[in-house]
Amino acid sequence: MLEVRALGSRYGRIPALSGIDLDVRAGELVAVVGANGAGKTTLLRTLSGVQPACGGTLRFEGRDIGRTSPRERVKLGIVQVPEGRQLFGALSVEDNLLLGAFARGAASRIDEVWALFPILHDKRAQPAGMLSGGQQQMLAIGRALMAEPTLLLLDEPSMGLAPKLVAEIFGHVAALKRRGTTVLLVDQNAQAALSIADRGYVMETGRIVDAGPAQTLLRDPRVREAYLGL
Repeated sequence: MLEVRALGSRYGRIPALSGIDLDVRAGELVAVVGANGAGKTTLLRTLSGVQPACGGTLRFEGRDIGRTSPRERVKLGIVQVPEGRQLFGALSVEDNLLLGAFARGAASRIDEVWALFPILHDKRAQPAGMLSGGQQQMLAIGRALMAEPTLLLLDEPSMGLAPKLVAEIFGHVAALKRRGTTVLLVDQNAQAALSIADRGYVMETGRIVDAGPAQTLLRDPRVREAYLGL
């Protein structure tokens, strides 16, 4: 579904990504793990078109999308859940979801989101800014699902959440994969991310330094020491 070759990106003169090779097959859940500052968020921003690439190729379902705008990529089915959720805090839960359907989706899909996250239905009239951190993350994911993603990009969904809520959010992500959604997940919580993934990539300073089946990476001594604290 997604084929990335020698992808690079810069912030001014400062290189942020260098020589990134990455693939995501239809129906997979692929995790990208690494420490803070490794370039994980920049990678997703470059895939969604928010951050410009400075080299390499990016193909989605066989089509070169390197020059397409973020809006066009959403229409193609590449939908990102941003780091920090970036909800419209003053708007209701329901209005935040409906905005997710603006470019591509259908408002009728809201019933699927209610079924996936019943707590959002209970709080549908509340301002998004009044939700707990875990509920806001559910809303951010639900808003992305309203755009009917072919490829869902999840950026640090565990950020700022208690361990119990992290487990709940990752349980929902695993459920999305079982329902057929293709997911590219980046997170500092390597243990949680790799535990639900099919395959994984390890990033350091803007480069991919290791890759393989998720369970193999979980058993790798270097990964266990550097990212799992074991």
